[in-house]
Amino acid sequence: MLSKWFELKPKALKLRRSGLSLKKIETRLGIPRSTLSGWLKDVELTKTQKAKLDRDWRNALVKARKYAVLWHNSQKRIRLEEARKEAQVVLGKLDIKNKEVLDLALAMLYLGEGFKSATKTGIGNSDPLILNFFISGLEQNYGFSRKKVKCDLHLRADQNPFKLKRYWSRILKIPLSNFISVSIDQRTAGKKTYRGYKGVCVLNFATVAIQRKLIYLSEQFCRNIVALGG
Repeated sequence: MLSKWFELKPKALKLRRSGLSLKKIETRLGIPRSTLSGWLKDVELTKTQKAKLDRDWRNALVKARKYAVLWHNSQKRIRLEEARKEAQVVLGKLDIKNKEVLDLALAMLYLGEGFKSATKTGIGNSDPLILNFFISGLEQNYGFSRKKVKCDLHLRADQNPFKLKRYWSRILKIPLSNFISVSIDQRTAGKKTYRGYKGVCVLNFATVAIQRKLIYLSEQFCRNIVALGG
């Protein structure tokens, strides 16, 4: 029994002999790829035609990849916007002026980034926002002054200590004279630092009392949450 597309076979053969791909013939005539494969398997293409099909395939692959990247980026933007809106809802329910809320935020940050063994309160990071948040939190809850913060920098071999002292002094609003020492990681000699990296700034506060409170608060809070889940 002949297939319902049999009358189109001569057109399909003609198109194939002209160098068209199976995909284009399928699109143009509406014949299933499986049927075309059987009809056209014995059609010999010239080297030029084969080269053109190969170029077309590669170009189509490049276009498909570009489309996939654009689609992925658009989906990512949608997910990021959803996350931002969800975060705004949570923030809208919090009283960020509440000292207990701020203390807990400071404590959880300190648990991850702060010094635990030193006999002082200290924290280091490469993100100015995190360090500014910590200083601002101590100012609001403990009346601590930025002028009392002592700073150390940990830099890579190709970074300029004086420029970065000025950068951190400006971004954190801490006097330049409060930057005590600079450590250079000699293991990075000969390796280019990626753009935007300003090293690690370490903040030192001349008191251990805040450190003790923040560590106890964060650890106890974690224990309480674990206990609720148990």
